[in-house]
Amino acid sequence: MKKGKVYLVGAGPGDPGLITVKALECLQQADAVVYDFLAGPPVLAEAPEQAELIYVGKKGSDHTLAQAEINRLLIDLAAQGKTVVRLKGGDPFIFGRGGEEAEELVAAGVPFEVVPGVTSAIAVPAYAGIPLTHRNFTSTVAFVTGHEDPTKAESSIDWSKLATGAGTLVFLMGVKNLPHITAKLIEAGLDPDTPAALIRWGTTPDQITLTAPLTDLAGKAAEINFKPPAVLVIGKVVDLRTQLNWYETKPLFGRRIMVTRTREQAGGLSRALLSHGAAVIECPTIRLAPPEDWGPLDRALDDLSAFDWLVLTSPNGVQSLFERLFTKGLDARALAPVKLAAIGPATAEKLARFGLKPDLLPEKYVAESLLEALIAGGVKGSKVLLVRAAEARDVLPQGLAAAGARVVETAAYRTLPPAELTKEAEEALAAENLDLVTFTSSSTVTNLDRLLGQRADWFKKKIPAACIGPITAQTAEEAGFKVAVQAQVYTIDGLVQAVMEYFTSTGGRSA
Repeated sequence: MKKGKVYLVGAGPGDPGLITVKALECLQQADAVVYDFLAGPPVLAEAPEQAELIYVGKKGSDHTLAQAEINRLLIDLAAQGKTVVRLKGGDPFIFGRGGEEAEELVAAGVPFEVVPGVTSAIAVPAYAGIPLTHRNFTSTVAFVTGHEDPTKAESSIDWSKLATGAGTLVFLMGVKNLPHITAKLIEAGLDPDTPAALIRWGTTPDQITLTAPLTDLAGKAAEINFKPPAVLVIGKVVDLRTQLNWYETKPLFGRRIMVTRTREQAGGLSRALLSHGAAVIECPTIRLAPPEDWGPLDRALDDLSAFDWLVLTSPNGVQSLFERLFTKGLDARALAPVKLAAIGPATAEKLARFGLKPDLLPEKYVAESLLEALIAGGVKGSKVLLVRAAEARDVLPQGLAAAGARVVETAAYRTLPPAELTKEAEEALAAENLDLVTFTSSSTVTNLDRLLGQRADWFKKKIPAACIGPITAQTAEEAGFKVAVQAQVYTIDGLVQAVMEYFTSTGGRSA
């Protein structure tokens, strides 16, 4: 049996894009992941499917496992020969008890490594537009825990030195003790009018920033029931937020948008929405499956020289086609005898990854426009191989046949509904705090409708829909969804642009 090892890994402050390359490498090789409250689903998704995920998070006084039990868990998992990732929010050695865990691993003779993470102490203020140092304000900064070990006989914080010793003070986990912290600092000589900021859920689309003079901050936080997790920043640099607030001013900041694409395809749309500040709830409504019978496609691939055109209507079709080619010991050269038609730029881009460029790309990226372009090019008497999903519409095969083409239609894959909604989607529906749902095909509409069950009526009345094109929009409207957005350019980029224009015209949420 292989020898186990523990990696003490910093997951970063919340934005999954801030996790380090080495942290991702560790996660991708993990047999077990022992994770905290602040390690979110996008980061955990990097672990292998077979990896054991064990939640040991702590929220205030609610501890899933005591620290001693966490230490024992790490040792036990390593003793089983497992590669263990202890995934901690921020950095494991900055108020993360990583040092204590490392000591226990050493005592037990368990090999370990430390993978530093981007600490919330620096990242969260940066996302709030607050540089911790600035040569016009201060060259010193101090990091302080907002709650010390309650078993300690007396505080180790020298408030008098802290109040005068650093230009910027950053307290982590300090919301509960905020009145005590501010009072102690003022009592020790810090100017009561010193600018201060509380930043909740920093670096995420749920970020909320409260600013006030030090003497007023605790009272204002109590008024709005400001809750953890939050970072407290005190110092003149807080005033720079009025100029440098870059994150909370993004066009989709704070908007909660459901993405219904397949798990494999959601990434591109999700990343684009996230880059504009949205909170993305991934809810795959489609799963891809092989066709029930590979025979028709195999026979077509064996007889490619008999065809004039190969028509591809989705990136999934391209991927499935090439996987089948590779299975048969062939590659892109097998497609040399035929001209290629792609329904849109996403399909063309997928072809480009295999070194191919379509001979035909329609002006509009729908089946009707592709049909018009093929007919205009003269398909009468041509033999056309149409490779697509088993459940696709009949517009192309019927239209091509009517134009005099001989059409061979083959399924490269099937689109099936998942058995149930994701946990993330269930939580968003329970909270009733979605702002928009995106649909990128008719099947995403019909499958979500089915998955919603008894909640479908509420969802259709309350949650506006954004559709990638007119066919999808028509399906959504016929199903009773409230279509508020339709992309003018039928691509993911076009959909994202249309979503931003919609929220800009309807007004954004203030932080």
